[in-house]
Amino acid sequence: MRRLLSSMAIGMFVAGSAFVSAQKTVELKTGSGGSPHVRSEWTIDGANISIEYGRPFLKGRPEAEMMPPGREWRTGADVATIITSDKTLQFGAIKLAPGSYTINTVPGNQWQLVLGRLSKPGQWGIPYQKDLEIGRTPMTLGKTKAPVENVTISIDDTPAGATLRVEWGGVSVTAPFTVG
Repeated sequence: MRRLLSSMAIGMFVAGSAFVSAQKTVELKTGSGGSPHVRSEWTIDGANISIEYGRPFLKGRPEAEMMPPGREWRTGADVATIITSDKTLQFGAIKLAPGSYTINTVPGNQWQLVLGRLSKPGQWGIPYQKDLEIGRTPMTLGKTKAPVENVTISIDDTPAGATLRVEWGGVSVTAPFTVG
């Protein structure tokens, strides 16, 4: 009986761990405005995914000023925010072949995730380059559990794929995606 319970516990742990994704984050540099730049990495459904971005501080500034409603936002600081995957990713109707792409968002009551082509390494995050846009998909707007001082981008593994999460101040926005 003890062996059976032990086997069941191990099986439940392994099954429960199938949806846990370890995030590895490495600080790359400090931007000219003082924002730390990082690369975070995940393995989701066999895909190696990384996001490189600048993490500006809120420093008491109004969220609406920092994340301008109705306007494309580079979703970070300095250079463009970049998502890279070695497998195909699908955000809503947007299918991204393996490679590197820019991430922008449009804040507001109904946020949008904006994915674009990367024109060159080190591509600057502003001004927004409409001609590089691949497509847009809705994001779900929520609130953080506690205020977030630095922009934080993460990926949550889910049974149906994963969720891209962007948090800053009291704002938390998410967009589901699948691999394959």
